Amino acid sequence: MSKSTKISKENEFKYVQIGLNIAYYRKLQGYTQEELSELSGISRSHISAIEAPNIVHNISLEVLFNIAKALKIEPYKLLEFRE
Repeated sequence: MSKSTKISKENEFKYVQIGLNIAYYRKLQGYTQEELSELSGISRSHISAIEAPNIVHNISLEVLFNIAKALKIEPYKLLEFRE
């Protein structure tokens, strides 16, 4: 997904939920954003943007897979959506 891809209103919740899931599993592992950044090879500012609950931020599958690997979880756990 390129940065120019517009996120539909119906998918906004899902992007926010992915960010919240990343923050949840990161904290569960006891990692700071900086530590997750180092483990995943993703900048801390990008992780911060993804986790921000008030901002909808695109995330590629490559980034999702790298974060899941760093968190030692299966990628599907980051895609579990709760109402």
